[in-house]
Amino acid sequence: MMKTITKIAGAFVIVAGLCTAATSCQKTDRPSLADYPKDANPPGGPLKFYAAFDGTTSDPLMNAVDSIRATFPSANPLASVDGIAGNAVQGGDGKAIKYPSANDFKNSTSFTIAFWLKREANPNTEFVFSLKDDTYGWSHSSIFMMMEHGTATEATVKMGVMDQWMEFPDGNKLNKPILDGNWHHWAMVYDETTSKMSYYFDGALVENPPASATDVKNGSNPRGPLDLTASNSLVIGGWNKHAELDGPTDGWISGFGGQIDQFRMYGTVLSASEIAALYATQR
Repeated sequence: MMKTITKIAGAFVIVAGLCTAATSCQKTDRPSLADYPKDANPPGGPLKFYAAFDGTTSDPLMNAVDSIRATFPSANPLASVDGIAGNAVQGGDGKAIKYPSANDFKNSTSFTIAFWLKREANPNTEFVFSLKDDTYGWSHSSIFMMMEHGTATEATVKMGVMDQWMEFPDGNKLNKPILDGNWHHWAMVYDETTSKMSYYFDGALVENPPASATDVKNGSNPRGPLDLTASNSLVIGGWNKHAELDGPTDGWISGFGGQIDQFRMYGTVLSASEIAALYATQR
């Protein structure tokens, strides 16, 4: 499991100088740090946002810091629990983590979003994440994901992408045990060159998804490059209302009641082998 810590350390490990008008400056001690491995992602690289949820402090904001630009959440009401690797966050209805942004992911025209989740079968409509965008009057989201009508062997999975529903609908559910109570890796990829979505479950491509889940349109034409530039807040563990942001407030909208770990947002199309490697290394 790889971590980016340089900016995290820069955010909250400080050598401070204590000065007053009557005394000279005195350097305080630097807190010790563990020997964290660094994520191979150069500045401006493909990985735009990454929350490992591995903090072990008493501060929930530190525990959910993004390690690409040390973006701390503005609110984190979720508890830390054991994850697939290190710690994870435990979701619950009515609450979610809110970040001020997903860094410069909003400049992406293609994307890969990947994370680990653990949830037992649940028939309710639960939202996993949302990228807030007030361009879209009803959803107030440029991208979101939800699951509903789930059993231990299948689930209805839906995404919103620029005001279009991308669906594994009730009549053609995702035929995978994504809600069987075990840890599973999930990845969603949008390729602007094909205007297609593809999906990976536990490192393997989901074969023969319905066209309703794959064909991203702009009217009747292929979508091409996305425009996410008006996106702002990122919500993990629910939808906008769970982070007190604009959006639908209907009673059927529930937060994600399971666990989430290793949440990654790339501004590029990852290959099948790269996604398989995330799964194999529990990243």
